[in-house]
Amino acid sequence: MSISAAASTLLPLAIPSPSQNVWHWGPVPIRAYALAIMTGIVIAIIIARRRWAQRGGDPDTVLEIAFWAVPFGILGGRLYHVISSPDAYFGVHGDPVRALYIWEGGLGIWGAIALGGVGAWIGARKQGVRFAVFADVVAPALLVAQAIGRIGNYFNQELFGGPTTLPWGLEISPTAPEFPPGYPPGTLFHPTFLYELLWDLAAAAFIIWLERRLRLGHGRVFWSYVMAYTAGRVWIEMLRIDPAHHFFGLRLNVWTSIVAFLGALVAFLVVGRRHPGRETTVLVEAPGDTAHEASDPEA
Repeated sequence: MSISAAASTLLPLAIPSPSQNVWHWGPVPIRAYALAIMTGIVIAIIIARRRWAQRGGDPDTVLEIAFWAVPFGILGGRLYHVISSPDAYFGVHGDPVRALYIWEGGLGIWGAIALGGVGAWIGARKQGVRFAVFADVVAPALLVAQAIGRIGNYFNQELFGGPTTLPWGLEISPTAPEFPPGYPPGTLFHPTFLYELLWDLAAAAFIIWLERRLRLGHGRVFWSYVMAYTAGRVWIEMLRIDPAHHFFGLRLNVWTSIVAFLGALVAFLVVGRRHPGRETTVLVEAPGDTAHEASDPEA
């Protein structure tokens, strides 16, 4: 049985393509991608506030740091996407102005984490808190935010995998801009957005469990996050068929995931040797000043 025939047979069980990805509230467009990203950010902040309070800190500090981290992260995510996929913007038929159209999709997680980390570091310094503690607190929240953000990719009908006959195959509208040429209508594709969504949620639960079991600190929860995420990203990325730069037969994001995983593993081991256990305060202690120190109640 051909893929298209099998897809036609399984279509009633398939994940249907969304009928639209933008709604209008009067003259204001409400885009599913932007809504998913913003919902993820809000939920991540809620989770991080709760975890920060559990470590003995003031939950409002998370909002102050997010004020720096979120815009830096969005900017970094967009820059990474544009740099790693330049043809759509600067190629022969590209449009540079579209680089500003974030609502069309395209936020690279590596750029978001890198520049978002810079923003968080600035915010942490201004608030006088330990950056490593904040990174540990926010790590599982980031995974939840990433999972929710993938729902936006579903509505944009993008970042799917190759053809499949599995009953949870993803239907893509033949008129969608991302529909791959050469495939007949009715072909089902791997819902890589769903694979990553489920992986991220499972990884968030895993690193919380690992943190509690091993009492991780000094940034090791964050490095666990990097390892857990990149381990999933490698196999999920290799299912995708959207255009991407390749090096030595692998997609750029696969190599990036491998390098990030190895770097995080080294950092996890080195930090563990130097700083076993975890911090007893979330604040940077000023010389001779212990009046404002917030202790970890679980220490």
